[in-house]
Amino acid sequence: QVQLVESGGGLVQAGGSLRLSCASSGSFSNSNFMGWYRRSPGKQREAVAYFDSRNVTKYRESVKGRFTISRDYAKNTLSLQMNSLKIEDTAVYYCNLLYLGEDYWGQGTQVTVSS
Repeated sequence: QVQLVESGGGLVQAGGSLRLSCASSGSFSNSNFMGWYRRSPGKQREAVAYFDSRNVTKYRESVKGRFTISRDYAKNTLSLQMNSLKIEDTAVYYCNLLYLGEDYWGQGTQVTVSS
């Protein structure tokens, strides 16, 4: 069993920045996929940014150039730097880890962008 704990969400004005972190109790060396997803009110969960099985970084089109995903293998921490935030980025953000073939999700952290 792997625990994922997200932090860093909050309320920010449009144009501001936030940095999300996800601490994993499992080693990243046993994972071949990790990323960030979000769910906005009334919408389905969507992928925001992730490292795929070939370690290629992928971003949702609407966040390209504004968000940066990174990871620290020493600390088993996944991060998402979010700059130039827009109102439409408001959502609950979840980290996801495919660990030894099993899918794990964090509890989510709320990001609210105000005008």
